Amino acid sequence: MTEHPARVVLVEDDEGIARPLAGALRNAGYDVEHVTTGRAALQAVGPLTDAVVLDLGLPDIDGVEVCRRLRRSYGEELPILVLTARASETDVVVGLDAGADDYVTKPFRLAELEARLRALLRRTRATAGAPEALVAQDVRVEPGPRRAYRGDEELELTPKEFDLLQVLLEHAGRVVSRDELMRRVWDEHWFGSTKTLDVHVSSLRRKLGDDPATPRYVTTVRGVGLRFEVEAP
Repeated sequence: MTEHPARVVLVEDDEGIARPLAGALRNAGYDVEHVTTGRAALQAVGPLTDAVVLDLGLPDIDGVEVCRRLRRSYGEELPILVLTARASETDVVVGLDAGADDYVTKPFRLAELEARLRALLRRTRATAGAPEALVAQDVRVEPGPRRAYRGDEELELTPKEFDLLQVLLEHAGRVVSRDELMRRVWDEHWFGSTKTLDVHVSSLRRKLGDDPATPRYVTTVRGVGLRFEVEAP
């Protein structure tokens, strides 16, 4: 049986961006529904939606609030890629904390956006045959139910933060290169900037209560990559 094309709801009020983007996604094989407001997005997204590409600067409801509402309605299963002209790290983190899986800043390259979207759609939530829990120090990751803990406290991680933490714990005590993290967490054929990795690492550290100046958990090995420490300093 042939699988149906992935259904993508594109939420973008700027026709100059939406028209070529929707066309490119359709040419790539996606079934695209384009809406221009937050209210229309909340109506358009449903159980059969495979992914949402969401502009944060909407004319009615702020895109961050739309993202929060979608997360409340559909849980972590729905991939949400946000488009933002708000390029500061603080603004991006607000979007990620609202439930976005990943982001692309305007102006963007279509090839980069498509790569991010492919990576999100490949994300699996299957629990059957999931590996055992991964533990280092007082941090534990349960890959099957996709839950993470520091001590007895459950961490509220975005899907990308969870994937990043899982990869680091799989290699606890060893350095994981930036390229490897981009391939594992974003796209196996990744190209271009790795700034998104820095943003997600910063957010993950904050949620772990880690100080980048004197890290307990995630250490940056300059010019190489990241290491999750197996013992507290």
